[in-house]
Amino acid sequence: MAFDPVKEITLFHDAINRLDYQMIEDYFAEDATYVSNGVGSLSGRDEIMAAFRKYFDDYPDQTAFNTLVERVSPYAGRAVWSVRATHSKTGKPLVREGEETITFNEEGRVTRVDVKDYQDF
Repeated sequence: MAFDPVKEITLFHDAINRLDYQMIEDYFAEDATYVSNGVGSLSGRDEIMAAFRKYFDDYPDQTAFNTLVERVSPYAGRAVWSVRATHSKTGKPLVREGEETITFNEEGRVTRVDVKDYQDF
């Protein structure tokens, strides 16, 4: 059966929405890279997971919705999404819209995430 990046991105995002840290961590290759104009460039699963945990400590009520998930190559896909959340300490709302390209290796692990927010974050 051929790898389906659309299906895997959907499952990956579902794990994020559930805050299933173990599943999120299992998705990332050990040497993954995560690049976002919000957090900068992160290298390695450990650094990425530390940033995920900090972000969700700050925004534990995040809700995210994909408006599009499409295949861009046999091992990559692009998701267009919107996010709503409230900062746990300040109460300030967060509204984000953007897209990300997620690249997988042949084992189905995420090797790279490139996030592009449509506005300043």
